[in-house]
Amino acid sequence: MNWKIGDTVSFRRILTQEDFNRFAALSWDDNPIHCDTAFAAKSHFGGTVAHGMFLYSVLSKGLSELIPGPGAIQLEQEMMHPNGTYTGEEIVITLTVKDINADGTLELTTVISKASDPANIKHQGRARVAPCGVKPEFSNAPAAPTVQQEGDDYLYGLKPGMFKEKKRTFTAADLAEYGNLSGDRNPIMREAEFAKAAGFKDVIVPWPLLAGMFSDMLGTDLPGRGTGWMKQKLIYKSAALPGEELTARVEITRLRADKELVNLRSTIVGPDGRLICDGESLVLVRNLEDKGDKGPNFGR
Repeated sequence: MNWKIGDTVSFRRILTQEDFNRFAALSWDDNPIHCDTAFAAKSHFGGTVAHGMFLYSVLSKGLSELIPGPGAIQLEQEMMHPNGTYTGEEIVITLTVKDINADGTLELTTVISKASDPANIKHQGRARVAPCGVKPEFSNAPAAPTVQQEGDDYLYGLKPGMFKEKKRTFTAADLAEYGNLSGDRNPIMREAEFAKAAGFKDVIVPWPLLAGMFSDMLGTDLPGRGTGWMKQKLIYKSAALPGEELTARVEITRLRADKELVNLRSTIVGPDGRLICDGESLVLVRNLEDKGDKGPNFGR
């Protein structure tokens, strides 16, 4: 389809605690603000809220079905989560074409709001996406060194330079559960022949599942359980295939004690060392379950 600047589409969904629990099992992120009703009730949220990357999964359904449609390849995603999304809330996901680049990729604005209160924004961001037939050039370069920023030296047992790494190999069952939970039926993640025609060796791992590796580490390891995701920037440098052992890493680049905020670099590399995803995270640590020393298991 020939999309035009200003074109917009939207769809709705009601989220449930079962959805949160299924995404926790799929992403390994069982952060108690999503899954533990007693813990969440005592947090500033007042109840369990959806994973930011689960919202990204639902958003990806729109990118795969509406704009630009089946076969879309995600290249960049930026997102902010100014308000929590609670169980039983009906949300509206809206995609709007902001610009069309010379290489054929689309720049989109992405918004998720409460259906009964459009001013209650759950997610707002941007995406750069290649429609079916547009084959972007991916880089096989390794990740560049992380650069530290000026900030505080210590916050709740956290220090600049601390990092955590975790390995994971996604399976066909993971991809099937992702599709069933999110509704994202992009054929590039489901049909080998379609994926090969798009320039890949086989079906590829959904982008929100890759981002879920960060969700897991940020929400359970570093900074830890109770972390709230505020902002995320993701740039996809290459595709990941099921069966590949992927290594995700998050590293603290800045602490802001007065606002209880932590900035981190977030990367995923393949078994051959190629950079798959490069990103930045901003998280709130006000509700950390453990605000003490993180111990010797974290790099410095």
